[in-house]
This record gives sequence, structure tokens and C-alpha cells, in this order.
Amino acid sequence: MDQCEVRKMDEANSYEEQRRRQIEQNKRKLDELRVHKLSAAVRQAAAKPMPAKLRMPRNPRLDAPTRRSGRIASLPEQPDYRIRKANGDVKTESPDPVPVPVYATNEERAYAVAKAEQLKAQLGSDHPAFIKPMSRSFATKSSTLTIPVHFKQYLPVHDEVMALVDEVNKEFDMLYHVTYTHRKYWACLNGWRAFSAHQELADGDCLVFQLIERRKFKVYIVRASSYNNNHH
Repeated sequence: MDQCEVRKMDEANSYEEQRRRQIEQNKRKLDELRVHKLSAAVRQAAAKPMPAKLRMPRNPRLDAPTRRSGRIASLPEQPDYRIRKANGDVKTESPDPVPVPVYATNEERAYAVAKAEQLKAQLGSDHPAFIKPMSRSFATKSSTLTIPVHFKQYLPVHDEVMALVDEVNKEFDMLYHVTYTHRKYWACLNGWRAFSAHQELADGDCLVFQLIERRKFKVYIVRASSYNNNHH
């Protein structure tokens, strides 16, 4: 390699080195400039006062007394169910408080079941029957009533409309629904809530269901509350 080529290579390497240094210098200046601008922006934002909240002008109509039409003004004032506390605050009390649930005692439940067993025995064996103690859910909430598994031999094998007849011969139609699985049999009467509400059933009552026809039950009710009438 001659001296001319060596000189050209040295010049090229010197140029690249100078160019690299210039790029690094420019980058440092740019970074410094960004940092200075960011610091200035932060100081300016900290020194700037927060704007005051705007207050909406009050509508003078809101301060005026409420006008009542002549027809409404002629009506009597409604009772105020609000209770004022000592500090002047007002809390609202419902005029119709929710009643406290009533549960039967163990003695009342046992009495109703015993009387229902006696009644079932008096009905004889001409028509099959079963007894059903009432929990509060069955008495006041449930829309279905489950039927004991042992009674399935007397009932239809498919869904059908069945009737419940109360002690004054009033009939209530409801759907008898049956479910068979490989593990269990489950049957219920859908529409039970209408019957239980009409009979005013309560927790602890015990019912006797007598199958007087293929699709009709006669229902006898033993009230748990009658325990108090017979033990006082």
C-alpha cells in the first residue's frame, strides 16, 4: 500500500471520529435544553395560583314560599311521620313498619304435628294421606310445595293439573310437577302461594293432605296457635 492510500485512510478515520464527537456533543446540548425547559415549566406551574371556584347565582324563585293551588290548599294537612332529633336533624319513619316475623315455639309445633297425626288416623285408609308441617318459608313465601317421596306411588307420573280442596270446599287449581333422575324423584305443587295466603298459614301449622280423587287433595289444617287455647 503506497503512502497516498495510507493518507486517504487516515483522513477518513479522522473525519468519522470528528463526526461522532459532534453528534455526541449535539445530543448533550439537546438533553440539557430539555431539562432546563422542564424545570422552568414546573416552577411556573407551582407559582401559578389555583383558580377560584365559580359560584352559581342563586335563583330567587327558590327562596319564595311554595305556592299551592286552591284545590290542594283546601285539603287537610297530611301527618308528618318524620322524627326530629335533639340536634335538629330529621329522619323519616315509615307509617307502616314491617311486622316482625312470628315463629312457633317447639311446644306449638309438637302439638300441631300430634293433632295432625290423630286426624290422619281418623280419616281411615280408604284414601291415602300424608302430613306436612309448615315452616315459615312454606307458610308465607314459597310458591311451590314439595310432596313426600314415599307418596309418589299414589300420584300421576307426568305433569298434570291438580286441585286442593279446603275445609269449606273451596278449590284451588295448581300444577303438579314431577322430576325423575337417575338419583332421585322430586315432585311439587306449583301455585302453592295462592292457597297458603288464602288460608293465612303460619309457621308451625301442620296440614293433612288426603288424596280423595286421582287429581284432587282434601286439605285439613291444624293451627299451631290453637296450642295456647288448649293449655291455658
